[in-house]
Amino acid sequence: MERKIEEDTAPHEEGGDDNPLWTLKQSRSEDGDDGVTLGCHASRTASKNQKVPTASLACRESVTGLGISRHASGGEAEVVEPEKEDPCDRTISSLSSSFSSIVHPFLSSSSSSSSGSVLSLTPPLPPSVELSAVLTDTRLTLDVYQEGAAALPLLWGSVPERLRDLQYLRLGSEDKSGLDAALDVLPHLTGLRSLAIRGHCLCDSQGDPLPGLLTTLPDSVSTLSHLKHLDLSFNQLTCVPPCLLRLPALSVLLLCHNHISALPPDLGHLSCLTYLSLMGNKLLSVPPSVGQLKALQILDVSHNVLQQLPDEIGSLGELVKLEVSHNKLKQLPESMGSLVSLRELVIYSNELRVIPNCLNKLPLLKMYVRDNPLGKPPTPPPLPLVLDHTQTKVPKLHLKLNQQSFFVSSAGCHVFLPGGAELMFPPGCLMTTAKFRWAEKRPDRKWVWLEEHDILLSRPLELRPHGVGFLKPVEVCVPYHRAKRGEVVLRTFDGQSWSTLPTELRRGSEEHSCHPGGRPARLACSSVNHFSWFMAVSRPVRDTCSVTPAGALLVSSSDPGIKLHFPPDSTAQTRAITLQVLQVSELEVQALCGDPQTRVSPLLCLSQTPTLHFLQPVRVQIPLPPGVTGHTADLSLLHLLHGDPTAQTWTDITSQVSLYVTHLYAIFYITHFSWYWLWYTSKRCVSGVVRKVYQRLKQFKVQFLALQRKMDPAQVLVQCLPANKIEVRVQSLSEQYDGPQPSDLCDLLEGEQFFAGFERGLDIVTDRPDCVEGRLCFVFYSSLKNVKEVYVCPTQGQKGPVRGQVSFYRGEIPSNLPEEVARKRKGPDSQWLATLPLRLPDLNSENSFNMEELQYPPLNLGDPESGYLTEANLLSISLQIGQDWRVIGINLGMSYEELDRIQYKYRDNLGALVLDMLFHWAQGQRNAGSGSVSRLVAAMIESGRRDLAEEIEDIVSLGRRKYTESLKRVGLETESSSLGEAQQ
Repeated sequence: MERKIEEDTAPHEEGGDDNPLWTLKQSRSEDGDDGVTLGCHASRTASKNQKVPTASLACRESVTGLGISRHASGGEAEVVEPEKEDPCDRTISSLSSSFSSIVHPFLSSSSSSSSGSVLSLTPPLPPSVELSAVLTDTRLTLDVYQEGAAALPLLWGSVPERLRDLQYLRLGSEDKSGLDAALDVLPHLTGLRSLAIRGHCLCDSQGDPLPGLLTTLPDSVSTLSHLKHLDLSFNQLTCVPPCLLRLPALSVLLLCHNHISALPPDLGHLSCLTYLSLMGNKLLSVPPSVGQLKALQILDVSHNVLQQLPDEIGSLGELVKLEVSHNKLKQLPESMGSLVSLRELVIYSNELRVIPNCLNKLPLLKMYVRDNPLGKPPTPPPLPLVLDHTQTKVPKLHLKLNQQSFFVSSAGCHVFLPGGAELMFPPGCLMTTAKFRWAEKRPDRKWVWLEEHDILLSRPLELRPHGVGFLKPVEVCVPYHRAKRGEVVLRTFDGQSWSTLPTELRRGSEEHSCHPGGRPARLACSSVNHFSWFMAVSRPVRDTCSVTPAGALLVSSSDPGIKLHFPPDSTAQTRAITLQVLQVSELEVQALCGDPQTRVSPLLCLSQTPTLHFLQPVRVQIPLPPGVTGHTADLSLLHLLHGDPTAQTWTDITSQVSLYVTHLYAIFYITHFSWYWLWYTSKRCVSGVVRKVYQRLKQFKVQFLALQRKMDPAQVLVQCLPANKIEVRVQSLSEQYDGPQPSDLCDLLEGEQFFAGFERGLDIVTDRPDCVEGRLCFVFYSSLKNVKEVYVCPTQGQKGPVRGQVSFYRGEIPSNLPEEVARKRKGPDSQWLATLPLRLPDLNSENSFNMEELQYPPLNLGDPESGYLTEANLLSISLQIGQDWRVIGINLGMSYEELDRIQYKYRDNLGALVLDMLFHWAQGQRNAGSGSVSRLVAAMIESGRRDLAEEIEDIVSLGRRKYTESLKRVGLETESSSLGEAQQ
C-alpha cells in the first residue's frame, strides 16, 4: 500500500466561513466540534428551503442563531431563512428580573410544533424569537443570547417538568453570575446526554468575542450518568475538573483553548472516551495513563508546548487521527508503529528532524509534516564558554562628519556614524587591520530603485571598498524615518541591481542619539559579507511560501482572513509564492469615484517563481468589503478586478471565474497570479473607474513652500512635503522665515522628479549640479525632507524692489505611468504644478534689507585647473553655513581677533556675519597661489560639514568639465594637458 505524505496541506486549516451560504454542509471547527454551515454561490441563485442529509449525531445538534434546527433522530435538516438580528445584540437579561414577574404569565399560545402548543417567555425574548426557538422537547439552546445562562434557573423554577427530559443543553459562559446559578441546576437534569458551556459564543460592541468565565465544575456534575458529549472550550480552566473522571458514559470531551498545564494521572478512567481535544492549552506533557483510553479514536493536543509523547500512546489501538501540530516535539516514540488504525497524523510546525521508520509500515497513514527541520543535522550543543578577558568588549568608535574613513582591526569594532547609522564588526571578521570609507548619497534616482508601492525611508549609505569579503558577517544598521504601515526592509546594490536583505528592526544605542537628548534612531539592520550601497525602504508586508506537488496553504500575516489554498498536484515543480496585501482607504476611494456607497476589499498582489500557470485552480479567500455581508449583499454589485502590474490596466473578470460568497468572505479560483481587487459598487464601466482610482491612490497629496529668511530675504527655502506634514513644518520655521502660505494641493508620485524655477525678475546661481536649464531639480520622496536653500538676486539690469515668483513644474514623465495618464503630463500647461510669490526689497532702500555694508568687489576663488568657485558660488555656500561659521573660520586659519571683530560688527545679522567671514578669507587667498578651493573643502570637512564639502566638490567638478569642453572647442586641450604635465 502506498503511504502519502503532504508537507504543505493541513486538514481543517480554514474556518467554517468558507462554506457556501444556503447550502447545508457538514464541517468541523478547529475545536473538533462538528457543525452545520451556510453558504452562497456567485451565481446569485439560491433556494430558501431545501432538504439535504444531516451530519452525524456526534456533531453540533443545532445552530439556532442562524435559523437552522435539527432533530435528534437524524435524517434530514431543514434550512430556513435566518433572522436578521445580530446574535451579539440579542439579550435575555430581562429574564433576570424578579421570579414572581414571570411565573404566571409564562404560558401563552404560540406557533405549533411537533409537541403541540409551545411556551413563550414573558418578559419576551428578542423580537420574532419565541420560546420554541430555544426550547424543544429535548433541547435547550441558550448560548446565542447575551446572559442566556441566567434563563436556566428561571425556567427550572417555573416549568421544571419541561426540563426533566432535556438531553441537549448549550450555555454561554460570558456571564459569571448567570453561569453560577445555571451550574446549580445541572445536577437536576439527569437525562442530559450533551452539554456545552463555551466562551466566544457572542461578541462585544467592537466585534471581539466575549471570553468564557468558567473556572471549574461542581462535583455534583458527576451525577449526570448519561452524559456522552461535553464541550467546555474557550474558558478559564487551569486543570481538568475532577468530577469529569466520574462520568462513566462520556465519549466526547472538548477542553480547547483553556489554560490547562497538566492532565490528571488517572485520565484512563474515561474508558468510553472516543474523542479528546485539548488544543490551545499549555500542556507540557501527556500522562502515560492516556494509553488506557482503549476506545479513543481522535486525539487533538495541538497548539501546546509538548516536548515528547509517552510510549504508552502506542496502546491506542482504535486511534484514527492524532493531531500534535504546533508543539515542540523533537522525536516521536517508536511505539507509534503499533497504531494500526491510524489514518491521519498531523505533526507540522514542530522540531522533528527524523520520522520513525515504523510509521512507514502503516499502510493507510497520511501525514502532514510541513514546517519541520526534516533531514537537517541536529544542532550541536553549545561549546563551553571560554572567557577571553582581552576581547570581552568590542572597541567603540564614534565618527564625526569630517571623518569619512576609519580603521578596523581583527579585534572588531562598533562604529557609530553621524546621523545614527551603526556598523558592528565582530572580533575575527578581519585578518589584519583594514581601512573603510563611508558616505551618504543624495537620493537621486540613479541611486534609488523602488518597486511598486515602495516608500524610501533613508538616504543611500555607501560603504567602501565594495566587494571586500569578511570572515564573519558584519552588521549594517541604517537609520530610517518612521513608516506608518507595511514592513521596513534593507536593500543593497551590487553594482547592477538592488536586492532585499533579511532585516531586523531595533532602536540604536542610547549613547548615539541623532539629536541631543532625543531618542535613539530607528535602525534597519542586516548582516552582510561585503560592503556596497544600502538604503531602508517600506513596502507592503510580504508573505512567502514554497509550493510543492503536495500542495500548501498560505495565510496573510497582515490579514488572516486572506488565504491561498494550493491543492495537491497544482504544480509539478516547487514554486516560490509571494503574497502582499495593500490596505486601501474606503473614504479615499469613495471620494475619487464619486460614489459614497462604494466599498472595496484589500488589494492582493500575488506573484510566483517560475511564472507558469497552475495545473489545478488555486483557491483564494478574501474578506468582503467593509459593511458588506453575504446575507445582505446585492451580488450584482460585486466585481472582481484583475490588474496587470506591467500595463497598469484593470479588467473586470467577475463573469470569468468561479466566485463564491460566504457571510464574511469571497472565494474564487485562479490558475495564474497577478493583482486582484474586490469592489462593491453601482458604477458602470468598473474597469475604467478602478484604473483611474488606482493611479490616484498611488499619488501623494503635496504642498510646496517658498519662504524667505527674515534677516536676509535673499535666502529662500524651497520645500515639498505631503499635505499632512505642512502645518507642523510651517510652525517650526515661523521664527526664522516668512513668506506666502503653502501652495494648493498637487499630486506627485513617490520618486517623481520636479523643478523649481525663479521667474519675473529673480535669478539664482546655476553653476550647481542640481540645476537643469536654470531650474532647481528635486526628486520627491514622501518620507524625506525634499528641501533646498538658495540665494536669489535680481536679474541683470533689474533695479528697485522685485515682485517675483517661484513656479514648480513636473520633470521627466515616469516610465511606469499608463498612456492616458502620461498624456496629461505632457506640454507646458500640464507640467506646471504651483506658483508662489517672492518679494525682494530694494538693495538701496532704507528698509531692513540694506546691503551697503556687504558690497564686495567681484571675487572669484581658485583657478580652472585646480578648482574654481565664482562669487555666486560663494554666496550660495554662505547661506548654508549658519551657526558653524566660527568653527569653519578657525579651520580656515582666521585668527580669533578677526572672528571677534566680525561677530561684534554683525551681531544682529547672522547672514551678514557669515558672508563677511567667508569673503574676508577669500580676499586673502588672492595671493596664496593655487589650492585655495582644496583648503576650503578641507576646512568644511574638519568642521563637520561634509555636506558643504560635497557640494563644493560637485561645483568644482562641473566647472572643470565645462572648462575642458571649452578647450576642446578651441582646440587647446592637448596643449593644456601637456602644460599641466610639465608643471607637475
